[in-house]
Amino acid sequence: MFTHLHVHTEYSLLDGLSGLEKLVARASELGMTSLAITDHGNLHGAIDFYRLCKKAGINPIIGCEIYVAPKSRHDRDQADKKPYHMTLLAKNLEGYRNLVKLVSAAHLEGFYYFPRIDRELLEQHHEGLIVLSGCPSGEVPKLIASGQLHEARETAEWYRDTFGDYYLELMEHGGVPEFQTINDGLVQLNADTGIPMVATNDSHYVRQEDANLQDILVCIHTNTNVNDEKRMRMTEDSYYLKSHEEMAALHTDNPEAIANTMKIAEMCDLELDFSKSYLPKYPCPDGLTSEQYLAKLCKEGLERRVGQPDNQHKQRLGYELDVIRQTHYDDYFLVVWDIARFVRENDIYFAVRGSAAGSLVLYSLGITDVNPLMYDIVFERFLNVERKEMPDIDMDFQDDRRVEVLNYVVSKYGRDHVAQIITFGTLGAKASIRDVGRALAMPYDQVDRIARLVPTRLNIKLKEAIDETPELQELSDSNEVVRKLLEIAQGLEGTTRHSSIHAAGVVISAEPLEKVVPLQRPPKGDEQSVSTTQYAMEPVAALGLLKMDFLGLSNLTILAHAKNLIAENRGIDIDLKSLPLDDQPTLQMLSDGHTVGVFQLEGSGMTDHIKNLKPSSMVDVASMIALYRPGPMEQIGTFIEARHGRAEAIYPHPSLISILAQTYGIIVYQDQVLLIAQAFAGYSLGEADVLRKAMGKKVQAIMDQEKEKFIKGAIAQGHPLELAESVFMLIEPFAGYGFPKAHAVSYGLIS
Repeated sequence: MFTHLHVHTEYSLLDGLSGLEKLVARASELGMTSLAITDHGNLHGAIDFYRLCKKAGINPIIGCEIYVAPKSRHDRDQADKKPYHMTLLAKNLEGYRNLVKLVSAAHLEGFYYFPRIDRELLEQHHEGLIVLSGCPSGEVPKLIASGQLHEARETAEWYRDTFGDYYLELMEHGGVPEFQTINDGLVQLNADTGIPMVATNDSHYVRQEDANLQDILVCIHTNTNVNDEKRMRMTEDSYYLKSHEEMAALHTDNPEAIANTMKIAEMCDLELDFSKSYLPKYPCPDGLTSEQYLAKLCKEGLERRVGQPDNQHKQRLGYELDVIRQTHYDDYFLVVWDIARFVRENDIYFAVRGSAAGSLVLYSLGITDVNPLMYDIVFERFLNVERKEMPDIDMDFQDDRRVEVLNYVVSKYGRDHVAQIITFGTLGAKASIRDVGRALAMPYDQVDRIARLVPTRLNIKLKEAIDETPELQELSDSNEVVRKLLEIAQGLEGTTRHSSIHAAGVVISAEPLEKVVPLQRPPKGDEQSVSTTQYAMEPVAALGLLKMDFLGLSNLTILAHAKNLIAENRGIDIDLKSLPLDDQPTLQMLSDGHTVGVFQLEGSGMTDHIKNLKPSSMVDVASMIALYRPGPMEQIGTFIEARHGRAEAIYPHPSLISILAQTYGIIVYQDQVLLIAQAFAGYSLGEADVLRKAMGKKVQAIMDQEKEKFIKGAIAQGHPLELAESVFMLIEPFAGYGFPKAHAVSYGLIS
């Protein structure tokens, strides 16, 4: 069976079209047992590809079509603008780690137009790697094409002697004159040196019929259009994921080149461990363990914040510390405490987002300013022993001083242990129309008018836009050019277009990051810049790395500047934490609709709701912040009417009154979903959080299992089947769209 060993995906940005899911699905459909990923100069898609292949029962081969400098990676000569190409494949974990180091070094040390390595690096990091000679831009193929056969032989022998596993890469693509010359030379090299040959297909798209989409994608990449005869293009439609039969038919003269694909595939046996953790260790004083030091800090901090703690506080703190100990996150909490301590000592305004404000430990440590017991916030929404993922402690800093926090973390843990996290932009509906229109050489005003017809809605798909916009549908039906534009735009929609730095994502590791994740420089960065991971947020977390959100928030900067101006001009030093949260003039101001510039409350829709609500407490403000989202938004009118006594609060069952009384019978927070599952169906709060996540992901198979479990639990609690089903249907929309109460209260405080 043939194995594809030279495969570009959409992460060969704007040069590859193959989406990972479609690619793996097609390989499975063709009966292939192994598949490689070899994107240009990066490993962006490696972890997602690996997991998709494993799920499909396919052996994932992690590789890269890497760029090699003609001489040294440090050179910056004219010749270095066009480095050689070479295909690297990881045989095992050692090979994967060496591949990560090589790709990182290519970006951090060798970048000059392209991320480049050199022979020095290859000698240092050759273990566990298989090398293929590459496409026509490879070093050996280029030497053959230029008639330098002796030099080609010397080069091939150097790679064979360095790596051991070195193969001459045969490709068959029509329309490229040098392919025949190169292949003849490679066959001769094989005869002269015994270096084995292997057949590859330079795959850039999944199916043959996708060739036209690939052509438009290359036009977008090179900023050319289809009328430009000199543009870069693939001369025919052979760059797809071919079947075993198609590949065997191309290499009847060299069947061993087909057989060697399976030989290589069998040599590649990479197992990645997703259970490992690379959490940094916090250096504790006085010989204390992280568990002991965290408990000490929490005890002292709680006494500072609440005076003499009552039994409720003591029990909650003890319970949380026990869960943290069981989940092995003591160091994580200490790392965050240390960051918060630095921020407070340097008068940088900050806040915490998400479910973290449900933790009394974080309140005791001074990381949050929300006492969860005051607001009945559930800890298990943040962390529980059933949770498989690391909890998120997402921090907002005044945006003009965020860099100070990042620099502190770098100085504390080391530049090679800290990186920002990459993110990827995709072609959305409007962007796809505009890019494709340019590539088709259509007039700008025509393309602009068509793009403007797409409704402005987050994540809208072009098909949805056409279905719900009669004018767009009519243009598509009546105008052949527009129909072609929309068809191609739909074909490219969702393709990864570019990379950038995540607005908030930061990763901190106990190990030097280059041992775990490939790195690169940020756009416009230099040697002093904090590196960026080549993996996005989810793969970074899956590898066991500590990812944190450091978000710059302009509203916190406004608060900080306002406080300073008042101190300078009025001589009054305001402590925001001591301001009363029931201040009547403030609540009246909000009720009157004076919300311009007020965090989370500006905008005509929200202002109207706040005026109708007439909040009497910070909790009312938090409730409106939580309700003003898809799903819960439908209940805003009912909430306001019940809040003012103009409508009666309706409860699904008497056992849920205590859970829903504060929100007038309406589910506002994700926490309430957890509490309903606990009270109504006998779940533990940890199990209820698993249910909430399943509802949020909307995977039908998992949902069916959870629904069956919920209904069984409800019946065991004495509830009839019909009521159990109706309560399940009631909570389902809010699990995915609702806010954690901790998040709403945290943001309500800023508001």
